[in-house]
Amino acid sequence: MNFEFATAQRIIFGPGKLCELPTLAGRMGRRAALVTGSSAERIMPIFQILKKSGVDSAAFSIKGEPTTDRIAALARQAREQECDFVVAFGGGSVIDAGKAIAALLTNTRDLTDYLEVIGKGEPLDEDPAPCIAIPTTAGTGAEVTRNAVLLSPEHQVKVSMRHPKMLPTVALIDPELTVSMSPEVTASTGLDAFTQLLEAFVSIKANPLTDGICREGLRRVSRSLYRAYIHGDDMHARTDMAFGSLCSGLALANAGLGAVHGFAGPIGGMFNAPHGMVCAALLPAVVQTNLEAMKQRDPENPAMDRYGEAARIMLQDDAATIDNAIERLIGLCTQMFVPGLGDLGVRETDIPAIVEKAKNASSMKGNPIVLTDQELADILEESLTPPVDGNSTLYL
Repeated sequence: MNFEFATAQRIIFGPGKLCELPTLAGRMGRRAALVTGSSAERIMPIFQILKKSGVDSAAFSIKGEPTTDRIAALARQAREQECDFVVAFGGGSVIDAGKAIAALLTNTRDLTDYLEVIGKGEPLDEDPAPCIAIPTTAGTGAEVTRNAVLLSPEHQVKVSMRHPKMLPTVALIDPELTVSMSPEVTASTGLDAFTQLLEAFVSIKANPLTDGICREGLRRVSRSLYRAYIHGDDMHARTDMAFGSLCSGLALANAGLGAVHGFAGPIGGMFNAPHGMVCAALLPAVVQTNLEAMKQRDPENPAMDRYGEAARIMLQDDAATIDNAIERLIGLCTQMFVPGLGDLGVRETDIPAIVEKAKNASSMKGNPIVLTDQELADILEESLTPPVDGNSTLYL
């Protein structure tokens, strides 16, 4: 019962809540660094909303993954343009970029001083500038996490800039903003949220508060992911997914993750692959390997029961087992065209390098059991091709 819990200073959730942005922004400062994706069509309404609040804006676009060099350059530009707060409007990559820029507006040392794994991992010297995080996807939960995931092309790895005060000042979650997501993006981001919830639930750092959040998130994502995938305009499903994504961010920020995300960082740095699809491709093999390793080396591990409880929540069946859940998960992945790692560019010859990098990933530290190098390699080998469920039974 010894734990701590931290999140954004304020969470605002609900369809239509974007209308609160003018009031929120008007209290933050006089000039916003508006961090967005590459769609000019989506940027203009936000410009107009901010203008209504009397706030000037300078736009900073993130195309694809935010790289370390790009973030350092944008932070310099934002300081030069005298931005005093950040509005991050977009998917997880955009929100991570916004959090990093907010931190670098007030912390002006070299970015590598603050980066984990490839840098010094030092704490921030000053509080970050205020940041409003507005997700337009339902998957990463980045609006309530205390880190920014950045790609280092030089090192071919994704690493975090992390500090407790990097939590956004306001997380503004409006499910209506996710309706325009394509089925492919809905699948990728939704499977990321699902993986984050499951990994946080069985993490060695789980606590009673994150447990309750994971249970609610798993229930909502399990009933609505496939519905949102095939009926993108279903607001009930979109609201469930936005809330499930929020739950996944709250949980991972306070309980950590596991081997799936331990692998996903290096794979994301080495290959241009959608993060959620990487997670989905790895998840069945990771769960099965964790279970087998615990049976052999730690049969009293509480994660054994956690996996069973998660299965019952996912399938809404008191008799369900984790094997049932894995089988149905594979069926869902088949229906949503989740590729194997091989289809995402990973080759058998890449496995040793991925294993070596994954062992140093911060997410790996939350896995319910320490896996051997051979077990890690076997997971990657098994995940090269997508598992196929002959029945393809849908449950989400």
